[in-house]
Amino acid sequence: MAGHSKWANIQHRKGRQDEKRGRIWTRIIREIIVAARAGGGDPAANPRLRLAIDKAKAANMPADNIKRNIDKATGNLEGVSYEEIRYEGYGIGGAAIIVDTMTDNRQRTVAEVRHAFNKYGGNMGTEGSVAFQFQRVGQFFFAPGTDEEKVMEVALEAGANDVLTDDEGAIEVLCDPNDFEAVKNALESAGLTPEMAEVTMRADNTIALEGEDAQRMQKLLDVLEDLDDVQDIFHNAAL
Repeated sequence: MAGHSKWANIQHRKGRQDEKRGRIWTRIIREIIVAARAGGGDPAANPRLRLAIDKAKAANMPADNIKRNIDKATGNLEGVSYEEIRYEGYGIGGAAIIVDTMTDNRQRTVAEVRHAFNKYGGNMGTEGSVAFQFQRVGQFFFAPGTDEEKVMEVALEAGANDVLTDDEGAIEVLCDPNDFEAVKNALESAGLTPEMAEVTMRADNTIALEGEDAQRMQKLLDVLEDLDDVQDIFHNAAL
């Protein structure tokens, strides 16, 4: 089944993450703390914590760092208390943007996010103003040239809902978030290692932006991404 061309956007995102490895660690640490506090410090019984630990290992975070932050969250060490807040708004050309944050200072965070939207051509909306345009899914991306038939066979057998191929030959596998680990384990057991694997908010439809509009949208996304309290950004712009 054909899908929109997303490979360039995926590669750009990976490049941005590689440039800011230290910030990635900070965000993963916050995710570990919140996940452990909410669901306990045992990864075997806490899927969200398992996913956070997988992200930490993929980012080459030392095991001691992971354990120390789980201990902070579960009360064995003193730590900071974070709350999760989601902001929604519109970017260039009416593109929808979701900004997920973790913060120890709600007033600071909302001021920074609002300032970024206002200064760089966006508009901050109310709760629920754009989230209805997204679905929470497990998502895997494979590079162009990966054996599509094998990916499809393994993924669908493991419980995936759909397998899409974009214009450049990149393969996208979609599943229910509850089936993410089962699909991930099945793919890796079959020797299929995705370029990206995550539980994310996926847009139902995309808005194509080109030229100056695409540059302005990327600037807004980059500024939001650079805010210390921002964990994830989801949008429906095809740049």
